[in-house]
Amino acid sequence: MEDRARRIGRLNALARLMDTAIRVPGTNIRFGADALIGLVPGIGDAGGALIGLFIVNEARRLGVPPHKLARMVANIGVDALVGAVPLAGDVFDVYFKAHKRNIRIILDHFDMEPTELKDVTPRR
Repeated sequence: MEDRARRIGRLNALARLMDTAIRVPGTNIRFGADALIGLVPGIGDAGGALIGLFIVNEARRLGVPPHKLARMVANIGVDALVGAVPLAGDVFDVYFKAHKRNIRIILDHFDMEPTELKDVTPRR
């Protein structure tokens, strides 16, 4: 159980980096590396999808059932396909947050709350 919470905490930190790491000052709008790398034509959205597939694979290794993994892959597919549309796809990336959606699926499966995740921030 301790190891599972640590592993999911690591995945949550990655999802946070990808989807919500940066807040636009004066607003509640947050975006992350996924929206930024999505600006690179051709390879940006593929890179975000690969990171999303890493999260799905880790969920599989944790024991998330196939029907939930399929929902997670669908989230990544929607994010990658719509994200590939120039400009409109980049705006979509800011609001859809596929990685955070997938973390919620993992947390729901294990009946966990985000507050139960282990802090994986490196100590200074």
